[in-house]
Formats: sequence, C-alpha cells, structure tokens
Amino acid sequence: MKKRIISMIACLAAAAMLAGCGNGGQQTTQSANNGTGSSEKALKIAIVSSSSGVDDGSFNQENYNGILDFIAEHPSSSVTPVQEPTGDTAAAIQAVQDIVADYDAIVLDGFQFAGITEIANDNPGKKFILVDSFPSDSSGNETTLDNVYAMQFKEQEGGFLAGMAAALTTVTKKVAVVNGIAFPSNVNYQYGFMSGVNYANKHYGTKAEIVELASYAGTDVTGANVGGNYIGSFADPANGKVVGDALIKEGCDVIFVAAGSSGNGVFTAVKESAAKDYVIGCDTDQYDDGVNGSENVILTSALKVMGKNDKRVLGDIIAGTFKGGNFTLGADTDSTGYVSAEGRCQLSADAIEKINKAYELIKNGTIVPAANFNGLTPDNFTGIDAE
Repeated sequence: MKKRIISMIACLAAAAMLAGCGNGGQQTTQSANNGTGSSEKALKIAIVSSSSGVDDGSFNQENYNGILDFIAEHPSSSVTPVQEPTGDTAAAIQAVQDIVADYDAIVLDGFQFAGITEIANDNPGKKFILVDSFPSDSSGNETTLDNVYAMQFKEQEGGFLAGMAAALTTVTKKVAVVNGIAFPSNVNYQYGFMSGVNYANKHYGTKAEIVELASYAGTDVTGANVGGNYIGSFADPANGKVVGDALIKEGCDVIFVAAGSSGNGVFTAVKESAAKDYVIGCDTDQYDDGVNGSENVILTSALKVMGKNDKRVLGDIIAGTFKGGNFTLGADTDSTGYVSAEGRCQLSADAIEKINKAYELIKNGTIVPAANFNGLTPDNFTGIDAE
C-alpha cells in the first residue's frame, strides 16, 4: 500500500455508528495541530468513502492522501474518515445526512454520492467536494450548486495508456482489465484500456487479445451489457482473486486492475502465479503494493490525479475563493496520466517512448479514447489512425 509520511502531533481515534438505513460507518479523526496558536481558520473535514475505506491503496486512499497533504500545510484543520459499508446509493446519502452538521467540508468519494443535491441546498454554509460524479436531483437530472465542487475525470485517458502498456509488454499476447462495479468511471477505464490495446495493435503490431470472462460481464447504469470483467464490489478481495486466477488460467500475463480493495485479490493471484505476470495499478502509484519478495508485480499505474485537486479545492475554501461547479478533468490539466518514473515502473524504454507519444496526442485532443457515454467505441475512437 502506498506509504505516506506526515508529521502529526495529535491523533484521535474514535468509533461511531451511522444510523443511515441501519448501516454502520467507522470514523477516526486525523489532525496535525502543532500547537502554534495559528489564527488561520481551521477546517473540520470529513471524507465519506465506499466500502473499501480510505486505506484501499487506490481510489479512496488517493483522495485521503490529498486531504492529508492539505492538513500538513494547514495543521489546525482535521479530517475524519467515514466508511459507508454497503455502496448503496440511499445509504450513501443517508451517511452524509447523518454527519453534515458536524463538518465544514465533506469530500465524497464515488458515483453513489451523486444524489446530494437536497442536502447541499439545505446546508448552504457547508462545502462539498464530489469525486467521480456530478450532483443530481431526485429525478436524476444533473444540477450545478454553488457549494459543491464536483469533479469527474477522463478515466479513459489513463485506461488508454494502461492498454498500450499492456499490449507493448505482454508475452502471451493476452491481456485483461478487471473492474469493481460498472459505474461510469469504471467503464471509462475499461473502454479506454481496450482503446489503448487496439491502438498499439494497429500501430505497433502487438497483436494483443483482450480477454473477457462472460460470467463476469458488467451492466452499466443504463442497464447495458458492457462486457469486461467485473467483480461486482469494491470490497471483495476473495472474489477478486477468483477472477484473477481465472484470467491467469486463460493466459493473461498483464492485468489492469480498477477495483478498489477487491483488486487486492487480483494482486494476490498474480503474486502467486508461477509465470511472470504483471498488474497495472489504478488511480494512484501502486508500485509499493506490488512488492512480492525480491520482485514486484506492478508494470505501471494509470493515474487519476484526485488528491492534488482535493487539496487545491480545500485551499480555496480556507482562502475564501471557493467556487462550485461541475468539472471534467483530464490530461490537458495533468489530471490523468501514468507512472513512467525509473524505479516505480517496469516498462521498457521503447514502451515509454511510444506511450508518451500517444499521451501528447491525448493532451492536444488528437486522440479521444472511447468512454461509457461519449459515443465512441474501443474499435472506432477519435484518432485511432493518428500517429
């Protein structure tokens, strides 16, 4: 799991139960109050996560680390993680309702928190950071709120780079992507990955096959079958290992994992494999999670730069310059990418050169990979012929 070092003199741990729909939530407060007597406004921050929690080594932890970075620079502020254990949308909204009175700013991790419009309207003095979704009303219509900074990401861009990395590395010529639940962000990763594999096959003759297990096909939020390999949860590493083992048995030697803590099971499957197989990490640099004795199973990681944006928006709140709105962030703002640093990936120099070339084409809009709702397909996306 990605290690983060932060100086904290006060650390309070407490446990509480959330009343929402009878589901429990765990809360512990982290602060970095250095006792300097700073007159700066202190923010009480909560981060409400999915069932995999803020130590999932991926999506939730990336957001949590951004908050911790903010607190390191604003030590009078504090953060309380709240874990909503079910992933159910009604329970997620209830979890926010239960705590909204107690915090100045609430960071909400995931598509299941889209329905916060009523809560935000009822609490205009509170600030919300919504990650991976835009707010919606009771009819499901998108809303824009003055006190909600909502950010979605072009996950298909990071997925595209992961797909290229897989195709340019595979020896068996079989690769796969494993996801948690077919929320739009996960389908974006899947379609982007497939686009990247197809691009490498077309331009570099890699001939990689994308393996999909029919029994794990996903159904997106519209009810459409999107294929892929979906575990059905972000907090089921046991089933993640089952899926990982099955893909390895099919001959996959590079697997892109976008599944929260369920993905830990895929990591285990790859680590236990007798062959030289790789995982591509997701959302954050997962190289440390890939340690396997004297070796490492991480090929690279697709990046969705959430933490830095969380930190930036929290800084706007404390500076009094916060502005709500709905924003889709991508490569053009350095909010998507992949890990190519020496010692943090195992890509060849040739692969990095080819991926970097494509990344520049994504940045300038020449390549637009397929996504869940952009009308493109992995077989026919914008820029598929660009080089």
